Amino acid sequence: MACACRILRILLLLSLGLLPPQFAWAQRPRVDHAAMRKKMVEFYVRGAGVLNERVLRSMTDTPRHEFMPRSVQDKAYLDAGVPIGEAQTISSPFIVAYMTESLDPQPEDRVLEIGTGSGYQAAVLSPLVDEVYTIEIVEALGTQAEKTLKRLKYDNVFVKIGDGYKGWPEHAPFDKIIVTCSPENVPQPLVDQLKDGGLMVIPVGERHQQSLNLLRKKGTELIVESLQPTMFVPMTGTAEIERHVLPDPANPTLRNGDFEDDLPENGHVAGWYYQRQLDWVYDHLAPSETHFVQFKNETPLLAAHLMQGFAIDGQQVNHIKVSASVRVAEVRPGTFPDDLPSVAVTFYDADRKDLGTAMIGPFRGSKPWERHQQEMRVPPETREAIIRIGLFGSLGTAAFDNVQIEKVD
Repeated sequence: MACACRILRILLLLSLGLLPPQFAWAQRPRVDHAAMRKKMVEFYVRGAGVLNERVLRSMTDTPRHEFMPRSVQDKAYLDAGVPIGEAQTISSPFIVAYMTESLDPQPEDRVLEIGTGSGYQAAVLSPLVDEVYTIEIVEALGTQAEKTLKRLKYDNVFVKIGDGYKGWPEHAPFDKIIVTCSPENVPQPLVDQLKDGGLMVIPVGERHQQSLNLLRKKGTELIVESLQPTMFVPMTGTAEIERHVLPDPANPTLRNGDFEDDLPENGHVAGWYYQRQLDWVYDHLAPSETHFVQFKNETPLLAAHLMQGFAIDGQQVNHIKVSASVRVAEVRPGTFPDDLPSVAVTFYDADRKDLGTAMIGPFRGSKPWERHQQEMRVPPETREAIIRIGLFGSLGTAAFDNVQIEKVD
């Protein structure tokens, strides 16, 4: 039976084009990228709440794998940010689609993008608007993105190498502005280059605590709507020089690990981001004070999770202790046998390369509240990490409370 399950899993991964490199001999002739994109959009984009049909069509048509290095193309149609070199990442399909939908793209719009990266976001916008002007501060990335966009015939996308903080005044004003890197505050030049009545989507805040905001310009006034917590790579150049709040990588901490902060109007748990299928539960018998988070899922492959990034320097922190209270009910694997809830910490180096994951769990079946903790070794190259809680493809119900990390001397 175990052998049969493994064969079925290999066949499914093969059909999705997600086999590891050692299976490349079987993978290449049978990859159907169009089918993979349809599944990506169905599960990770539409399934997560993006409903604009024009945006969904563009996401389905845009070949994400073409905008990624060959070494990571096996991750092209997962809902994950992926390193593209130069300490930058290509954003997850959901966040690209969500930001695009929030921008309300119209056929006559002229759009300014800050942070070209791989060129993928500009490619998604291309069929939805009249023109896309995109700026990348890292010359190697901007040059490669321009080549990719030209090769794929995105003829209404124009690339500039420069500091996105300053915008592109020669082509201003713009109907819409989309920013795919995070400054601490909204750059004034971008506000000045936005048309009256225009929209700007931008992640703003501290390095690992950001809010994705939708700004509406009315005369000299900006109306700010907080969409959801998020985590983008920092805006460099002038924006980084003007940054005042810096993380302390020698003392890693989590925000709102006990989930007691009031739920904001946007319905997203403060301090955490990319939440899926989550309930913020009040219970006076909660392990820590009166609130916890709970995930429920009965659809295989549908996401149910919560994440938070934090700064950590592996040269200064050798080990951390991670702890959490966990309760599960009728939890069983989803598509794969190891799809089970856990508390997982993934470490990344300065180029955002994955250095490995340590975890508490996995959990299965039904168990009452229990306190779990584990000491985890921090790879010396580590410069930041992401902690994830949730069902991770499993079925059933999992609740978490009082999630903490602390440095072990």
